[in-house]
Amino acid sequence: MENIEESSADEQAPTLPERGLFHVWHSAGLSEHLCPERVLLSRPVLQAALGENHGLLLTQGGQVYSFGELLWRDLRIPASAPLLEVSLLGKMVIRVAAGGFHCGALSEQGNIFMWGENTAGQCGLTEKGTVTNITVSEPCLVSVVDSEVVPPVAVRVVDLACGREHSLALSSRNEIWAWGSGCQLGLVTNTFPVWRPQKVEHLACRNVIQIACGAYHSLALVRSLPVQNYNNHSPLEKKEQGQSAYYSVTEREELTTADDAQYCPLGVELTEVTTGETSPRRRCLRRSLQPGGRSAVSSLRAISCPYTEDGNSNTKQMNIPVGGNREPDGRADPPTQIDGIPKSHPLSVWRTNKNPSLADERELHNLLRKLSVHSTETQQSHGPGDSDSLSSHTSDDSCISLTPPTDLFTSSYKDELSNKSQASNFSSSPLGLEEGRLCLETERKALQGQKSSSLTNLNQKGKTAANRRRSLPGTPTHGSPRRRQLCVCRPSSAGQTQAAAPEEAGDSLPSLETEVWSWGRGSEGQLGHGDQLARLQPLCIKSLMGEEVIKVAAGSHHSLALTAQCQVFSWGSNMCGQLGHVNSPVTVPQQVKLSEGLRVWDMSAGQSHSLLLADGDCVQPILLYCGQQQEPMSAQSERPHQSERSCQRSPNRAENYRVKPTVLPFCIEMGYISTVCSGGQSCALLADCNVMGFISAIHELASSERRFYCWLSSVKKLLLTPIRDRESLCPSLGEPCMNLFSALCESFVRLSVLIGRHSTSLSLFLHDAQGRDVTSFPLLTHTDYFLDVYKEYCSAVGNFQVMGGFHSLQKLIRECLGSQQTMFAQLCPADQSVSGDVDLGSLLYRPLQQLHQYSRDLLKLEVCYDVSTIEYQSLHQCCSQYESLSLSLLKKKNEAETTLSFWKTHSGRNTEVLRLPQRRVVCESSNRSLTLQNAGRFSNHWFILFNDTLVHTQGAIPTQSLFSTHHVYPLTCLWVKPVTEDSSGLYAIKVTCPEENFTLVASTPQEKNKWLRSLNQAVDQVLGGAGPGSSPGMTAMSRTASYMFTGEGRFKDAQYTGCWLAGRVHGRGTMKWPDGRRYCGNFKNGLEDGYGECIIPNKALDKLDTYKGHWRDGKIHGFGKYKYSNGEVYEGCFCDGQRHGYGMLSSGKLAKTSSSVFIGHWIQDKKTGYGVHDDFTRGEKYMGMWLDDHRHGNAVVVTQCGVYYEGTFKENKMSGQGLLVTDDDTAFHGEFSDDWTVNGKAILSLANGDCLDGLFSGEWSTGLKVVGTYTKSVFDEPENKERNTLFRLGQYVVPADQRWSCVFDECWSRLGRDAARGGERTAAWENIAVTITATRRHSPDLSRSQSKVLESLEFIPQHEEPVTTANYDSIRRYLIKACETPIHPLGWLVETLVTVYRMTYVGVGSNRRLLRQAVQEVQAYLTHFYSIVRFLFPGLPVDGGIIPDPPDSPSKNRHNSSTAEQGALVVSCSSLLLPLLLPRLYPPLFTLYSLQEEQKEAQYWEHILRLNKQPDQSLLTFLGVQKKFWPVWVSILGEKKQIVSNSKDACFVSAVETLQQISLSDTACSLASNTFTPSDKLLVIQKTFEELNQEVKPMLEGDFLWCMDDLLPLFLYVVLRARIRNLGAEVSLIEDLMDPNVQLGEIGLMFTTLKACYIQIQGETTT
Repeated sequence: MENIEESSADEQAPTLPERGLFHVWHSAGLSEHLCPERVLLSRPVLQAALGENHGLLLTQGGQVYSFGELLWRDLRIPASAPLLEVSLLGKMVIRVAAGGFHCGALSEQGNIFMWGENTAGQCGLTEKGTVTNITVSEPCLVSVVDSEVVPPVAVRVVDLACGREHSLALSSRNEIWAWGSGCQLGLVTNTFPVWRPQKVEHLACRNVIQIACGAYHSLALVRSLPVQNYNNHSPLEKKEQGQSAYYSVTEREELTTADDAQYCPLGVELTEVTTGETSPRRRCLRRSLQPGGRSAVSSLRAISCPYTEDGNSNTKQMNIPVGGNREPDGRADPPTQIDGIPKSHPLSVWRTNKNPSLADERELHNLLRKLSVHSTETQQSHGPGDSDSLSSHTSDDSCISLTPPTDLFTSSYKDELSNKSQASNFSSSPLGLEEGRLCLETERKALQGQKSSSLTNLNQKGKTAANRRRSLPGTPTHGSPRRRQLCVCRPSSAGQTQAAAPEEAGDSLPSLETEVWSWGRGSEGQLGHGDQLARLQPLCIKSLMGEEVIKVAAGSHHSLALTAQCQVFSWGSNMCGQLGHVNSPVTVPQQVKLSEGLRVWDMSAGQSHSLLLADGDCVQPILLYCGQQQEPMSAQSERPHQSERSCQRSPNRAENYRVKPTVLPFCIEMGYISTVCSGGQSCALLADCNVMGFISAIHELASSERRFYCWLSSVKKLLLTPIRDRESLCPSLGEPCMNLFSALCESFVRLSVLIGRHSTSLSLFLHDAQGRDVTSFPLLTHTDYFLDVYKEYCSAVGNFQVMGGFHSLQKLIRECLGSQQTMFAQLCPADQSVSGDVDLGSLLYRPLQQLHQYSRDLLKLEVCYDVSTIEYQSLHQCCSQYESLSLSLLKKKNEAETTLSFWKTHSGRNTEVLRLPQRRVVCESSNRSLTLQNAGRFSNHWFILFNDTLVHTQGAIPTQSLFSTHHVYPLTCLWVKPVTEDSSGLYAIKVTCPEENFTLVASTPQEKNKWLRSLNQAVDQVLGGAGPGSSPGMTAMSRTASYMFTGEGRFKDAQYTGCWLAGRVHGRGTMKWPDGRRYCGNFKNGLEDGYGECIIPNKALDKLDTYKGHWRDGKIHGFGKYKYSNGEVYEGCFCDGQRHGYGMLSSGKLAKTSSSVFIGHWIQDKKTGYGVHDDFTRGEKYMGMWLDDHRHGNAVVVTQCGVYYEGTFKENKMSGQGLLVTDDDTAFHGEFSDDWTVNGKAILSLANGDCLDGLFSGEWSTGLKVVGTYTKSVFDEPENKERNTLFRLGQYVVPADQRWSCVFDECWSRLGRDAARGGERTAAWENIAVTITATRRHSPDLSRSQSKVLESLEFIPQHEEPVTTANYDSIRRYLIKACETPIHPLGWLVETLVTVYRMTYVGVGSNRRLLRQAVQEVQAYLTHFYSIVRFLFPGLPVDGGIIPDPPDSPSKNRHNSSTAEQGALVVSCSSLLLPLLLPRLYPPLFTLYSLQEEQKEAQYWEHILRLNKQPDQSLLTFLGVQKKFWPVWVSILGEKKQIVSNSKDACFVSAVETLQQISLSDTACSLASNTFTPSDKLLVIQKTFEELNQEVKPMLEGDFLWCMDDLLPLFLYVVLRARIRNLGAEVSLIEDLMDPNVQLGEIGLMFTTLKACYIQIQGETTT
């Protein structure tokens, strides 16, 4: 303890801070003699908290100091030298709280530290203590743990409040946690004390903003729920709102009745009570109240029972022993005593009386009146009390049981001994025991069927049921709503202090939609529910709903609420005038009466006083005080000697106090006060010095904003709301003006809410001494929001004014004001109030002046910083924005007034058509200053320029507002250009519109410049430009606007929205026609041009045609996709609106005709050229030439039955020579006259070799008539070459290089070249770059990888320089990226080739006789593709050419060493392009190979299965492998195992697994995902030989060279063990498509070995 005393604050450094100055004084002194004591600390005080007789200070750096009577340490520390709490050093405390006799501190991490008295558990179960501790001498950590979640988690606390016997904490999830004793905890429990913090379930899922603790009651400021019909909620919805889904009978009546009965959440049965130890201080206090040292009542403080702590009993209880544990004779069980202290009796009282007797209401009123008289007499019979400020008739805030009103007088202690001991104390009471019982019976009868619980004003009516609060508490439950359903309805408010309001979504400004909830003891009415009942659980104070409460404060037995309108409401004990009024009743909130012009923005409540901080006439705040005041010494000497505080706990009304808040004179000397606090009989404040005018500027800004919000609230209350509610409003204004007035009211409310929230945030900013960062000002952080609200408000006022709304409201305004003219005059400007006229327009324009006030205040703050700081830059920027907006809105105000004057001057039926709310007049030519060029001599033209249109009237008489016709030209589609003066001397201005051009002629050069400037500025403003800063003729030629075409043409009656250029649609836009046509895409020079999407209605089918693709000169031109209303879909090329070039047509999906797909060449909307037609209905596929939508020329037809036909077609029929082959190899060659109809000479070859030669006629499917010779085949007959030539496949097939020329032509076209004949290479690269760039801009949903690929393709590579081995790889990488990107011409080419290939050879086209055609087609692809690549990269050699090394290249030696003997790189179309193309063509191509080798594959696989049944050694012997190559050991998972005779699949495992990678169909291979091309497969074969060589090498000595006799058997073993399916197809594919350059090399020899092994296995005999 001595060490702590040595750490007092007076030993700190003598340097005094300039902010956070702490002053404290005793509240009971005379105001004229008060002298606040200055506490000198070296650090600024951030926060102060006062208890009954002690206080806490929080300084910068998180240090905590204590002063006053520290009873838990037996110390008395003067305020001038506070004691440093050493144990809290390093904890970084951010908040402190002082209870009656205990303390609390909150750290930055959200941890709570408590110390002080702990008799009621108010300090909790600390880590260093046990439940038996009655005091906690040092700050100890109190853990707040949410045990309802699994696993339990620690709760982060952001606020702390302390009462006398309880403590509350506010978590970062805006939930309240409580511990201690009494009903003020709000917990669902019957066991006290509560040692560990528990969550107040009744406010779960509600957003609690602030908490406050009185002596024995609690307050919470809660954000309101959205307005809704509560009765319509389902039980689940009520649970989500934090309410119980079940109701008691009383609650159900509460929800359905319309009276003002208050809901009282009682009915919880407390059956067990845990008694806490009382401190020695209180033990001695209670012993001194009775003879013999025995206390008058038991220590029931821990359960907040309805008994006093001293000897004075509550007169309302009348000492009637009712209920409880009774003996047979009716007496209550006497309690036992320990050490002279009565032990608390376990109570089972507070039950609902279920059998009340009936009585009328008059008897109840008489009883209450009698009690009121008795209470007054009792108050007058006692002298002034101590600091407890309790009335004698309420004692220590007696809890009137926990029962409904029928048991109001039945809750008394059931102890006969206690009753006898208290008898002397009740001798002054006019009501004895028998009278009390009689009153009880009367009260029971009177309260039968009544729900009102008021004891002070039963007849008082509250708000109607329609205005009830929006959320009613439900029946207490023992489970948190988060246990049943996770609550996510509240944002986290971590790190916020008590005064800080939680953030709303999007703007972080404090909310004004709040409710005040209270619970605990209510004998003084401090709960504000209109009665004096206690509340076990939080209950909303409905009279404060809608009052915009922003802060609550709790004194010992009274409560305060501060609203955003700077009003204070008070309720509770008023014995010393601490409520600031004498209104009755005090059980409901009443407004504190303040002097005119005072606006309260902070407050605090002490034991018997209230302290208010308000704005006065000057910027410096003033202090207001109401409550107990010390009497003069002469008056005190006349009074008998008063006992000490410990001997009397319940004073009567003080005889010297102040009711109306009065100014404390010394506040002027305190500087700029930022915060006030109270506790016990002490008051304190925090003040700042005005350094460089910073503090005064902040106070001035906050004060002006509060004054402004009060003004807005008054205008809304006195004027707007009454006018809006008048029934005659709509007839007076008319429907258009009525809508405008509603919009005006909405914008006014929005502005008012913003200002109220802003003023509240500024007050919070002043309270937060630690975080005063000007960059966090809402004016700086929400600049755009403020500007938008003011702009919207100014527009709403101006629109209403322009339409003459204010003039129409004059009569209504006078009727609404009535007798309130004086109050309204105070709201008006000085000049208007003097004249007496009610000018609502001028009044509503007054808020615009606040913008200039913002600029002025921000400028004052700006000068406090150096110009290089971020604070200065932010303030300077926002200052300019607000000043600029202020000038702009004042200009708009003048424009509205000018426009109103214009309409008054030119009123008439014609001009009324042009009158719109948003329209403002700029200038007009009624003085003939402007006319139309070449106008007639007697024609009259009147031009009116509005802010949105230019109006041209003809036959006009402006003075009479008459004209015959008029034209309206929207400024959004108006282009103005000055005409250069010529010899004609005309001062002309050319005006361009979408459908009309005309020239205006001014009378003088000055008029020309005036109109030109006005037109340009008006156009700039309507387009969102700078307006005044624009120069004549400099308006944007390109813009975005909407326009309705009215003239004749393609766009007649169409509505266009999009880009324009000099009066013509140009750029991206949308055109809509009345008949349903719609085009969305690019335009050029007034026509559709570029990519666009079009919808065209088909009236005949009542469906829509849709097109997505390219356009040119208003027609479909280029590549696109057209969906016809009949179900057909065409995707391909168009030319001048017709299908032309490559395209694919799918038909039959929605029609009854046959379903088919055609892909091929089109000319002028007809099939002409090579194409493939797949008829799904007939099961036929046609692959050949077309002419005018008919099959004409050479072609191939295959059917789903396996029939193959190739021949000639004419006029859509088989005609001429043809070859037909069936699935069983029967072949027919001869003359065809129709589809599948033979007529003429032909030869038929059967599958067995027999032949029939002669004349054939008939249809193939039904039967043939033959006249000819039948030839039987002979075994040794020589080969008939002539016959073989007739049956050779491919003789009537379209050559491969002529098949898909339309696809390659389209690719050339996309490169900007006419096929292969013309075009520049540079232009081709530019087209590629433009295409990719445009795609990136119009595809915002691209992935990151796609964007990177496109970005790399935008750069044009070096294509002109010679290709060497050094840059060949870069070309190859570019081609890979290009072919993987469909928007690239090469990528489109690859994708289209894959499409046509699959359309040809998939499905019916999977005929083995098409294999040669398929292979040739792939080779033709490569040839055409390589020509395009060589065009882009002219440095590439011809097919099969050589790329030399670059001369003197550093990589030359390295390249030569890696390529061994090659020395140069051979480039071919297959080596460069086949890896890009073949992987996508592989499935259909390999299928054809498999079908071709199907019979041989069956024999091969049969031999594979048979030979693989043998063990390894047997198989090696069978194959003739020399034993020197036989492996002896095998390594399995790093362990060597010997190969025995029965081992299987143990030899050459690595080589076998490598060879398996050659096949994509081998499921045993996990790495065969990229072996598509022959080069990949050859590489696998090469690796297999290398692996085989590596496995054999350890078994041989020295160098070894393979010979084929040794290699072939060994490799044959590997092939057998690899078990490769379709090996014959793999071999054939490699042989057909491998690079010719490697056929004769080492790799070619390896491939020959594999082929030989396949032939050997396939031809192996079965014996």
